[in-house]
Amino acid sequence: MEFLPAFVRPVAAFVLYFASGVTLTGLFLAIYLRLTPYAELALIRAGNRAAATSLAGAMLGYVIALASAIAHSVSLRDMLSWGVAALIVQAVAYLLARMVFRDLASAIERGEVSAGILVAAMSVSAGILNAASMSY
Repeated sequence: MEFLPAFVRPVAAFVLYFASGVTLTGLFLAIYLRLTPYAELALIRAGNRAAATSLAGAMLGYVIALASAIAHSVSLRDMLSWGVAALIVQAVAYLLARMVFRDLASAIERGEVSAGILVAAMSVSAGILNAASMSY
């Protein structure tokens, strides 16, 4: 970005990092929705609060870590690497939750809000720990 005038560089960096963050979040959602064994968006459209809570927590957990990556990265490549690492951490957190609580997926499909809250809490917890671990 050295070719840009000095007053434009911060705006260009903002746009680049923000667009990259939105793209990574979209990628996270696409992967997460394929990872869950139920049609999460259809369940949410049907009013399933457990599915909505679970997805909201996963998204917040990811974005918390991604925000830390954006804030602490030394370059766009560095931020993208940490963003992918955060995605992996969130996927592993969900898979661990399913391993520990075998009935988790069907509980969310049945609309049991407690299951959605559990996934959300685990996702946000993983995101906060992930974000804190991204300091140099």
